[in-house]
Amino acid sequence: MTEQTPRNTRSKQWRWPLSPETVRAVLSSHSVLGLAFAAVIYLVCLTGTLVVFSPDLQHWEVPQAPVVPSLSDRAAGRAVLLAERQAAPDATLSLSLPGPARAGATLMAYGNKRAEQTWAVAPDGALVPMDAPWTEFLLHLHVNLHLPRSWGGFIVGLTGVALLSSLVSGILAHPRVVRDAFHLRLGGSRRLQEADLHNRLGVWALPFHFTLALTGALLGLSTLIVAALALLLYRGDTQKVYGLFIDPPPPADARAVPMPDIAALLAIARARTPEAAPQTVSIARHGRADMRITVNSARPRLLVPQDEVQFDAHGTVLAEEHPADLALGTKVLGGIGQVHFGWFGGAAVRVAYGLLGLALCVVTSSGVTIWLARRRDRGRAAPQWERIWAAVCWGQPLVLMITAMIAMVAPRAPLPITWLVLTIAIVAGAALVRIDGARLAVGLRRALGAGLVALGFVHAATVGLGPIDGVLCLGGAALLALTWPVARRSAA
Repeated sequence: MTEQTPRNTRSKQWRWPLSPETVRAVLSSHSVLGLAFAAVIYLVCLTGTLVVFSPDLQHWEVPQAPVVPSLSDRAAGRAVLLAERQAAPDATLSLSLPGPARAGATLMAYGNKRAEQTWAVAPDGALVPMDAPWTEFLLHLHVNLHLPRSWGGFIVGLTGVALLSSLVSGILAHPRVVRDAFHLRLGGSRRLQEADLHNRLGVWALPFHFTLALTGALLGLSTLIVAALALLLYRGDTQKVYGLFIDPPPPADARAVPMPDIAALLAIARARTPEAAPQTVSIARHGRADMRITVNSARPRLLVPQDEVQFDAHGTVLAEEHPADLALGTKVLGGIGQVHFGWFGGAAVRVAYGLLGLALCVVTSSGVTIWLARRRDRGRAAPQWERIWAAVCWGQPLVLMITAMIAMVAPRAPLPITWLVLTIAIVAGAALVRIDGARLAVGLRRALGAGLVALGFVHAATVGLGPIDGVLCLGGAALLALTWPVARRSAA
């Protein structure tokens, strides 16, 4: 009995459901997926981490833009009238009102034949142009890599699928990853340190990583998903699929009509939904008889606005929807964008998203570093790829910092082309130079740290000191302080 008990105990212990051979196969596929999409995943994660703070970056670029805690209905109506005079005839006007998730009011005009215009709204309804070229560049780099929207969005969506697959295969390929969630081996082998950091950050923030990858894939592949549903359900008619979520436009009527009283429409929307507060006012085909004005309102305990009242060009209520009227799928679809970008809960949520996004960048970076270190340990070092990966990991933040500096001194500079040229130059230079990859990484980190400090000081001196300038200076100083002893140890 004394010899049999341990054997019975061991047989009852939980075992990983995959065989060792399957685990090795999954680990191999995990490595292949990560390596194939590593650079794009890293770029999308890095820019996504910054895009979370786009409301703050806009005000950093345009500090004179007013940030109102609240906006009266009369001021909202005046802002819409002023925007209508400046917007293109085919533009849609969208007014975002202050709320718990965002400070300040903004008004945007966008259409197919003219670039977007954005204004900040003053307390009296006056419009202040918000020309934030670097924030706009950053947003489009994240969403579609500055490629045509269909192609760029498709690539970014595939990146989300690759990241999602890597997360699942990473968990399946590491039977001890959850059990060793707090096991860190510091001070020893670089590969073991990177592996522990990679696994721990991957597990600790797994729900966030999974949600971000899934919502990013859905957003990026939305066109493909709509096309697939159209083929399956409506013989390829995509308009019928869009009709499930978007109301069809009214019959065209281009007769000129004046804008109705927006203040009165906001009062009607409040009266019909006293539990909700108006968040956005959208005006399609402004100045025409077929104009449609939609007021979306948000309730305190709901993630996104779900109350909607639609008016015609004369201010007559055409339709209204409330949370009880919406199917679960419609509610989920409405919240995908908010959940992905973290624009639903104010500054605290943005900071949390920023920190978790940085963790995802580290997970992506360390995954390739582990693979390169494993090759070196096995006597098959790839020094050129080590330098190239260092140029990607530390070169991209450096390039983005340089584009921010250029946008500050030359707002009309072609930032996408500048980013592409600098990226190619750094990667090509890393491939050609004869220097150790670790030394190159240290040099790029030091350049990034000095650049961040310089960017913060220059912006504070020319525009005025703000919170982001302090973050830039502190972050740059921390990078320099951490890098200097590393550089000395590498030289020794």
